[in-house]
Amino acid sequence: MLSVKNELLQTLSIVLEQLLPGAGARAAFESPKLAEHGDLATTAAMQIAKPLKQPPRQVAEDLRRALLAMPAFSIWVDAVEIAGPGFINIRLKPAAKQEIVREVLGAGERYGRQTPKGQRMMVEFVSANPTGPLHVGHGRQAALGDAISNLYATQGWEVYREFYYNDAGVQIQTLAVSVQARARGLKPGDAGWPESAYNGDYIADIAADFMAGKTVQADDRSYTASGKVDDLDGMRLFAVAYLRHEQDLDLQAFNLRFDNYYLESSLYTSGRVDAAVEKLRAAGKTYEQDGALWLRSTDYGDDKDRVMRKGDGTYTYFVPDVAYHISKWERGFQKVVNIQGTDHHGTIARVRAGLQAAGVGIPQGYPDYVLHTMVRVVRGGEEVKISKRAGSYVTLRDLIEWTSKDAVRFFLLSRKPDTEYTFDVDLAVQKNNDNPVYYVQYAHARICSVLAAWREKDGGDPVTLRDADLTALDTSAAHTLMLKLAQYPDMLTGAARDFAPHDVAFYLRDLASSYHSYYDAERILVDDEAVKRARLALVAATAQVLRNGLAVLGVSAPEKM
Repeated sequence: MLSVKNELLQTLSIVLEQLLPGAGARAAFESPKLAEHGDLATTAAMQIAKPLKQPPRQVAEDLRRALLAMPAFSIWVDAVEIAGPGFINIRLKPAAKQEIVREVLGAGERYGRQTPKGQRMMVEFVSANPTGPLHVGHGRQAALGDAISNLYATQGWEVYREFYYNDAGVQIQTLAVSVQARARGLKPGDAGWPESAYNGDYIADIAADFMAGKTVQADDRSYTASGKVDDLDGMRLFAVAYLRHEQDLDLQAFNLRFDNYYLESSLYTSGRVDAAVEKLRAAGKTYEQDGALWLRSTDYGDDKDRVMRKGDGTYTYFVPDVAYHISKWERGFQKVVNIQGTDHHGTIARVRAGLQAAGVGIPQGYPDYVLHTMVRVVRGGEEVKISKRAGSYVTLRDLIEWTSKDAVRFFLLSRKPDTEYTFDVDLAVQKNNDNPVYYVQYAHARICSVLAAWREKDGGDPVTLRDADLTALDTSAAHTLMLKLAQYPDMLTGAARDFAPHDVAFYLRDLASSYHSYYDAERILVDDEAVKRARLALVAATAQVLRNGLAVLGVSAPEKM
């Protein structure tokens, strides 16, 4: 049906161009909100009525007559109807809808994917400070970043995943002081326990391993502890390596991979921060006042100018962010997406202002941001606020252990990023239709069961279904399911454009619902061989699209449940 839709769209463009030169570029179809209105719709008549100085209904009638005279419409279209002030609804012939089954089976896992663009983009996500385990907010960010990366890969982009480690600054020093206090035998609540210290049990574990002289291996470093309680710098290096290793385990449990880990400290040691500041100074975008260095960020739409370097000589936190994004640009990433919590909202304007002021050719609006809210966790009807291991929050690994990787990913992707979300642990482990991930996975498993029964009884080969006669797929339930399959590529494109992986989750639930309705309406393994093969081809195509969509979300498609 995609090829049919493209053929009809080209025809619409030709006819519009004939009616109004230049209007061919406006050719577009949309899906009617109500199935009884048809299979495709266009508002083109209303768009060109004003420049033609004709009533929209008259333009729609002229457009309808011209379209019906074209070969593509005579082959694939049953009816073209005018509604309201000039809407045009198109009803397809069954053969047009049936084409989608062949297209899905022919493309397999490539169905919905566009050809490579030859363009690189970076998605930066998680980027947690190495000061503790990953919490459920990091989990939401991890799910979003991975799914957005997968979405853009379906659109032909070469996607590069990066994790930015804030391994410099006050929080890292607080981590070292916390470990030292534990190494000296103190614990939270004791006299002498640092007020700002981290209180989780993991701090005690780090201190014990440090005092035992252990070696810790992270993804990019290995560090052996000195075992000396006064070695604060050694404790800092050991703790960072220890927690980087711990976070690696969290990411592995979530089946996440990154192409690169970029260290904040490297921006200083490489001179990138100083170089960025010098670019801003040379461009005349800074000034000295009250002993501080300021950026003229109001020149770029910020509500006030921002301090870059404080009176004590240290840089404010957005300055290394500017240097980091100049690095992204210089590494060839013309499109960059940052997945961050809503608490980072205030940094967007100043980072973009710094990038514009630097004068290195970075376009306005660079980078894109996707901001997400935190996650509440409910278990047994009550909110869970702390983890014994972390001390003050529920960890990502807790959530995975209580439910599953698949449930965590699907649930955290089932709402818009900027909406509040409550993760219901009890719902995530239920095996019924109320659990959305179970509902979708069960649809896939149900199809696999049907195909397995066919192979066992008839020795059927799913590959042969690509050549099945699909004429028998001429019922309302079959049409509904085929039209839903046809929506998948456009859904992916829209979800990528809007940074909206929740659209994929919604689509999969709708597709699963359409399949369950079809299964209840029509028996698949019937005696009539032609009908059976046609129906098997349809459900096999449905299973393929379910697999493809679940893969975008990083969720498995089990064959048995």
